[in-house]
Amino acid sequence: MKRVLKRTAVDSLPVGRNKALHSSGSSVTFGPCRNCEDLFRPTFGVPASGRFLTAGRLKACVAAALLLCGNVYSAEPIIERRLPPPGIEIPVAQRERLAAEVKSLKAELSTVRSREHSSDVEVFVKAVEYALLHNEFYNAKDVEKADRLLSSAKERLAQLKADDTPWHRQRGLVVRGYRSRIDDSVQPYGLEIPDDFDFEKRVPLYIWLHGRGDTATDLHFIDQRQSKPGQIHPPGAIVVHPFGRQCVGYKSAGEMDVWEAATHVAENYPIDFDRMVLMGFSMGGAGAWHLGAHYSELAAVSPGAGFAETARYNNLQEDAYPPWYEQRLWGQYDVPDYTCNLFNTTVVAYSGELDKQIQAARVMEEAYREYGRELTHIIGPGMGHKYHPDSLKEVLAKMDEAATRGLDRTPKKVTLQSRTLRYSLMRWVRILGLQEHWRDTRVDAEIIGDGRIKVTTENVTELRLSAHNNMSGAIIEIDGDVVEVPKVGYPSVDLKRDGNWQLANRRTYRDRLKKRLGLHGPIDDAFMEPFLVVSPSGKSSNAAVQAWIEFEQQHFIDRWRALMRGELRVKQDVDVTDDDLLKYHIVAWGTPETNRFLTSLAAPDSMIPIRWTEETVQVGTQSFDANHHVPVFIYPRGGKYLVVNSGLTFREGHDRTNSLQNPKLPDWAVLDIRQSPNDLTAGKVVAADFFDESWQLKERVISPESRSETP
Repeated sequence: MKRVLKRTAVDSLPVGRNKALHSSGSSVTFGPCRNCEDLFRPTFGVPASGRFLTAGRLKACVAAALLLCGNVYSAEPIIERRLPPPGIEIPVAQRERLAAEVKSLKAELSTVRSREHSSDVEVFVKAVEYALLHNEFYNAKDVEKADRLLSSAKERLAQLKADDTPWHRQRGLVVRGYRSRIDDSVQPYGLEIPDDFDFEKRVPLYIWLHGRGDTATDLHFIDQRQSKPGQIHPPGAIVVHPFGRQCVGYKSAGEMDVWEAATHVAENYPIDFDRMVLMGFSMGGAGAWHLGAHYSELAAVSPGAGFAETARYNNLQEDAYPPWYEQRLWGQYDVPDYTCNLFNTTVVAYSGELDKQIQAARVMEEAYREYGRELTHIIGPGMGHKYHPDSLKEVLAKMDEAATRGLDRTPKKVTLQSRTLRYSLMRWVRILGLQEHWRDTRVDAEIIGDGRIKVTTENVTELRLSAHNNMSGAIIEIDGDVVEVPKVGYPSVDLKRDGNWQLANRRTYRDRLKKRLGLHGPIDDAFMEPFLVVSPSGKSSNAAVQAWIEFEQQHFIDRWRALMRGELRVKQDVDVTDDDLLKYHIVAWGTPETNRFLTSLAAPDSMIPIRWTEETVQVGTQSFDANHHVPVFIYPRGGKYLVVNSGLTFREGHDRTNSLQNPKLPDWAVLDIRQSPNDLTAGKVVAADFFDESWQLKERVISPESRSETP
C-alpha cells in the first residue's frame, strides 16, 4: 500500500524519535509518487536508521524529491553513510536522559568556553552529543561509556569553574582536547605519561597512530584512552594518541589533526622537538608511511603494516584505472613518490610474516632499491596482522636510539622529493615554485664547505635555502649556475630560475598570480586549513541547479560532521565580513545570480577563466548548457582560496578503504547534473583539468574519462 502524505507544513513531517527538526513551515504537497514515498528511506544522505533528519537535510530532500517527481534528475540520489555505520536503538528513557545531560552541560560550558583548558571538558560532551546525533551506540554497554564520559565532564567542569585543572598535571592515562583551526571543532587525543614523569625536563614525544575502527568514534576512542594503555611504553617519553578525525587514514583534516594534537601537547608539556618519533599500525601504519614521507620534523618513523600507495594496494589493473587526473592526484599521498624524503630520517618498517599488509613494506623496499638504498624491515616470524613481541622490542630499541641521537636540523646533505607545494619543506630546503604541479620534483642540496652549497633540481622554478643562521656571503652552485649572495642582509636565500638561476625578490613572489605556498590546489586543499562555507542568499531561477546546490551543500555539511567529526562554519553571502575574508578560505555555493561571491563569473572581464551565465558554462573553447551543468573549482581570491560548489571530492563509496580517501577532482571540473549525485560523484564529470602554474587554463581538451593525459 502506498504511503500518502497530506498537504502539510514542513515542520510537521516525520523525522524520527528525537524530533530534532526546526524549519520555516513552508507548505509542500506530496502525492502517491515512488520518489516521494521513499523520501525517508536512506536517501539523500539520511542515516540508514531513519532516526534523525536535520532541518537543512529535509529541505534539500524536499527540493530534490519535488524535482524528481518532475523528472528533472535522471535517477534518485541514494547515498548511504558508511562512516560511522549506524548503531543500535537504545531505550528511549536512556536517550532522553543522556540528551538532557548533554544539553545541561553545554549550557554550563558556554559560560567558561573562553577559559584555558575548556576544550578538555568539551570533548567529553561532544562525544556523547555526536553519539546521540548519529546513533553511534553499537551495543547496550555503550550507554555506560556515555555515562562515564559525562561523569568525567561534570568533574572537570566543576574543577574548571573553581580554577583548578589537575588533569593537566596528571600522570598515567590522560584525555585532553584542543580546538582545531580548520573548523573550530574540539578534537580529543590521548596521552600516556610515565608515573615518574618530571614536568620540568624536556622529553621525547612518541606519536602513535591507531588502526582503522569504523565504529571507534569519539565516544569509544575517549573511553579506550581513559582505560586501556597502548602498545608502546618508551621510558622517559610521552606518548600521544591523536584521534585523526577517526577514520580518514590520517589524510585531509585527519592529517592536520596529528600535528595540531602534537602542537597542543608541546604547548602544555616539556617536549623536545628534536626527539619526535612517529609510529603506527594498520591504518596507523599507513599514516606513518604518509606523514613520515611528507614532513621533516621527525627523528624516526616506524610504519607497521598499512598501505603505502593506491593502485597496487587495490589490485588495480591499468585498464581499470580511474581518469588521468585522479591518477595524477594519487601523487598527493602515494609514498613511493616521496621516497627520497625518508632518507633524511631513521625509518624502520614492521610487518607480520603472514600479514597481507606486508605488501606496503615490499613496495617501499622496491622504491628504496631504485635509489640504491635498503629499507630496514623487521618481520615478525609466523605473525599475522599484529606485532611479534620480540620484533616490537627491536623496533622500539631502534626508535629509542634515534630519539636519543635527535634530529639534525642542518645536515650536510638534504634530499627533497615532492609533487605539490603542500609538501615542499625538508630541513633547510624549501621549494617555492614548480614548473608543473603533480610531476616528480627533486632537490638535492649539499654543504661543501667554505660557504659553498651545491644544489641540483628537477621541476623547480623557485627555491629557499637556509643552511646556516646567516646565508650572507654564501656561494651557491645550482644546476650549473653560480649565485653569489651579498655579504649582508640574507638570513636565508630565495632563488628563482628565469633562464638562469638568480636571487629572487620576495615581494615579487608574493604579488604574482601564481601557484605558491598555500595557494596551489586541488579543490580538497582548501579543507586542510580554516574555511567558511558561504551559502547563497538568493534562489536560482533554474530549479534543477537550485535543487542540486541545496542537496550538495547540505551533503557536505552532514558528511563533514559524520566523517570529520566537526561542525562547519556557515554564513550567508550577505553576512560575510571583511574579517572573515582575511581569516578563511571561502567555499561558495550557488550561481552568479544567487551568491555575491560568484557574480563576477558572469562578467566577460572576470579574472577567473571560467565564465558562467544563465545560458552557458564556458571553459576555454568548451561550452556547456547551463540548464544542467555546473562548474566546480578552486581559485585564488585575495590571498585565500575561493572554492565554488564543492565539498570533499572523495565520497561515501571511497570510505570502504582508507587508501581511496584521496582527492578525486583536480583544480576545476564541469558536472552534468542530469546524472544524480551518488556515493562516488556529485554528477557526471564532462570536463576537468588542473590550472597551469599561473592559474590559467591549459590550452587543451582531454576527455575526462581518459586514463591518459595525452590529448
